Amino acid sequence: MLENKVALVTGASRGIGKEIALSLAKEGAAVILNYNGSKEKAESAAEEIRAAGGKAETYQCNVSDFEACGAMIQDLIKQYGKIDILVNNAGITRDGLLMKMSEEDFDAVLGTNLKGAFNTIRHMSRYFLKQKCGKIINISSVSGILGNAGQANYSASKAGVIGLTKSVARELASRGINVNAIAPGFIATDMVEAMTEDAKAKMTDAIPLKRIGTTKDIANMAVFLASDASDYITGQVFAVDGGMSI
Repeated sequence: MLENKVALVTGASRGIGKEIALSLAKEGAAVILNYNGSKEKAESAAEEIRAAGGKAETYQCNVSDFEACGAMIQDLIKQYGKIDILVNNAGITRDGLLMKMSEEDFDAVLGTNLKGAFNTIRHMSRYFLKQKCGKIINISSVSGILGNAGQANYSASKAGVIGLTKSVARELASRGINVNAIAPGFIATDMVEAMTEDAKAKMTDAIPLKRIGTTKDIANMAVFLASDASDYITGQVFAVDGGMSI
């Protein structure tokens, strides 16, 4: 499905990003797994792809750094000649009640989750425009749709990703570039596994489908949006959340 395609996945060392990278590679794409601090996990994920017969390499870059993103994109274009698929998954949390939230925690989350997506898109846009094709997939969150107590910074960043997605989709659509977002709900990741069973039970009860989602649920949507099957879809937000945002 994605043979001869090159994909860059940010924040791909674990969780949703790793699963998306694995799934894109399984469909034939050569995948670059971007990471910031988790080198060993990123290398392990890349090796898992290679062991399965896929193509993968890792690239360290803090996506909140505008110049570093530019250098990364330039290096990868020089090496591969193109990038067909950009998945903006890199994200952090610094949860806390608004009245106690520090400016540093607010800025850090916005810097990675929202500005990070802007940085990669900004530097990739010139190449996508020259190619007259490309798929941009931004990972938002159900928190960006509904809001979530204790996550004013995270929810704001993910809502911003939705606005960024829609605006960029309008700007780039005439050149054959598709820009969409995925809004995951309650997904089984390391962060969720650290929760108490009682907390997980209460959250699961609030999901109409009555189960916690998997990283594969998100990756399946990413593969679809990266493929030719989604060529007539742009500027949309796909809530993969078991019905939480109904």
